[in-house]
Amino acid sequence: MFRFARLVAAAVAALLFPVAAAAQDQAQIQVFGGAVVRDFGAAPLFGGAVGVPLGDNVIVNVEGGRLTDVLSPTLDALLDFTPVDVQLSALYGQAGVRIIASPGRTARPYAEASAGFARMSTDFDGTSPEAEAIVDAALRFLDRTEPILNVGGGVVLQGGAVFIDLGYRYTKIVSDNPVQSILTGGDLGFNQFRIGVGVAF
Repeated sequence: MFRFARLVAAAVAALLFPVAAAAQDQAQIQVFGGAVVRDFGAAPLFGGAVGVPLGDNVIVNVEGGRLTDVLSPTLDALLDFTPVDVQLSALYGQAGVRIIASPGRTARPYAEASAGFARMSTDFDGTSPEAEAIVDAALRFLDRTEPILNVGGGVVLQGGAVFIDLGYRYTKIVSDNPVQSILTGGDLGFNQFRIGVGVAF
């Protein structure tokens, strides 16, 4: 799976750079926010993306952002009864392909798939400053960069150069770290609900 994610990212990058110069006047830039939802828990997400059209119906997207907390909701609920707090966050970068309805429509539905990498970081607090410093230093050895895969869809609402992107993604971070597996509740798959605002130029 890790090798597949690397191949997808390399292939998308190879497609992007040759057309970037020719398609600069059609590029899209957006910022987005939303929520990561797992079971009964939710946490904020935010980021930005750049899109380069390969035609009327295909857009290559390069995206980066932060998933503020992907800790297991069950573990998070249990920690509420203790004096400690643990957060597992991820900074990520990815590239993908969006298949979108033809231009000229106010509402353009789309489907999207992407792959990239996420840097997982664990933070601990809630005890004495000395203990927090020791535990945080130890947790840095568990920070890992893992493959991230996404599929989803949505709709772009556009009037002139400004657009709103309403989207959903199912995201999976592929990790074989046993400690992170405990923190995430095993398989790290979750839902993203997002809204973005951008400009096409």
